[in-house]
Amino acid sequence: MSEKKRPNIIIFNPDEMRWDSMGHMGNPAAYTPNLDHFAEEEAVSFSHAYCQNPVCVPSRCSFTTGLYPHVRGHRTMGYLLHEDETSLFKELKEAGYYVWMNSRNDLVAGQIHGLAAAHADEIYYYDWQKQQKQWASMQDHGYHYAHYMGVTDVEHGNDSDDLEAAIERILHPVSDQPLCLFLGLNNPHPPYVVEEKYYDRIDKKKLPERIKKEETSGKSRIMEKIREYSGMDDFPEELWEDMRAVYLAQCTMIDDMFGRLCEALKTAGIYDECAIFVLSDHGDFAGDYDLPEKAQNTFEDCLVRVPLLVKPPKGDSVDAGVTDSIAELVDFYATVMDYAQVSPTHDHFGISLRPAIEDRKEIIRKYAFCEGGRMEVEEQCDEFHSEGPHGAEKTSCYWARMMAQCDSLAHEKGTMISDGHYKYVERPSGNNEFYLLDEDMGERINRYEEFRHSDQVSLMKDELLKWYQTTCDIVPRKYDRRFTEERIWSIVEGMCPKEKEAEVREAIRNGATIMEAAQCCMGLRKDGAGKE
Repeated sequence: MSEKKRPNIIIFNPDEMRWDSMGHMGNPAAYTPNLDHFAEEEAVSFSHAYCQNPVCVPSRCSFTTGLYPHVRGHRTMGYLLHEDETSLFKELKEAGYYVWMNSRNDLVAGQIHGLAAAHADEIYYYDWQKQQKQWASMQDHGYHYAHYMGVTDVEHGNDSDDLEAAIERILHPVSDQPLCLFLGLNNPHPPYVVEEKYYDRIDKKKLPERIKKEETSGKSRIMEKIREYSGMDDFPEELWEDMRAVYLAQCTMIDDMFGRLCEALKTAGIYDECAIFVLSDHGDFAGDYDLPEKAQNTFEDCLVRVPLLVKPPKGDSVDAGVTDSIAELVDFYATVMDYAQVSPTHDHFGISLRPAIEDRKEIIRKYAFCEGGRMEVEEQCDEFHSEGPHGAEKTSCYWARMMAQCDSLAHEKGTMISDGHYKYVERPSGNNEFYLLDEDMGERINRYEEFRHSDQVSLMKDELLKWYQTTCDIVPRKYDRRFTEERIWSIVEGMCPKEKEAEVREAIRNGATIMEAAQCCMGLRKDGAGKE
């Protein structure tokens, strides 16, 4: 029986895209026809897919390794993968895939020369000067920390260039190896700016109700501090609404790009043999709670629930449509490796989603987890001090978020557990949160102090402890030697014939244990005695 052909792996990864930014997730104002058709006819779309950290770098380090952020300390924007760590891309490359990606990093440490090349065969770098000219033509409308720019008449960002480069590689391959293509796009990441042709697709009258600050109680301190530093209290309601429309229009642009990518795969004649994955690293407030952008240690669904759509290659079973089965982005890693028929080189915590892809009623997980923040002594974990000894300049559009993180209580560690019906957030200070998602989908009212929910809170606390205990670390599969070469030689030196010293030392250098080296010496002595 011949071995099954390995599929091409196509990964379409928009940045900061909320789960509810697609039409098939029930947002009447969203216009995403390509993704909606994809979910309806060819793929499974996970309505309850959760990232493991609500900002870029920690989330990407997690979903490309199958490890939670706490396992190896990847829970900040300033600590990326190092030489002793692998990734999905590196493992696929070593297994014979031709790995193409664009230059969006947020994954491997940039200061380590040649490290990115270990994770990819080809990296496309866009024209940065072109993007600088595009940015120079835009206005911030006087609300710098809102990241709001509105509608533009120029093409924004480098996403189009990256898409064209991906299409070029699809249509003109340079290798007969199976392809792993990772297209990491900037949109719909702020600034909130979009071309008019996409903006015109959004019917603002259909926008869902915005979650307003005055409707909430018991929310996290970090949200209040960001509002304080960014001066969002006087941001006009009409601009909040326009920000939300622009954000959805950015998602429409992403949808258009996805359609073009799929058309290229079909033109190349390889669409059917591709496993296609669509996912985002985290979501965006986009005006909810009177906030723009995101935060590192708060866990509202708009930040932690993300698109996750999977189309298996032709011949593999798929129950196309939307599933409510809970998934985590660590499961993306496991699922790619499953379809690629590649065995992971390290222990991880992902679970292949194949059962739910083949039958949408299958339950993969009971709970999803997300984590972020820092301890008071971990100044290296806040973004403000990562900008230099004096911190970030006030001219940075991220200054407000960075300043908020200087408040160690606001930026304290938090861990979320959710089963889709209840959500619990634990913090060392006791500033915990508990939400009844079935009746309060917008997570407006923190019910943690209400005694009637204490049993459910206790249950979720117990599950959180179990999760930490079972995922606190991994032990590398490679054994270390307990003794140095010098130590082993000192033990066996007296047994070794003088003329065979070089031979025994070579055996030790090649990994011989004390027992093996001793046996080698004894054998050599017997051979020498026999010859005498």
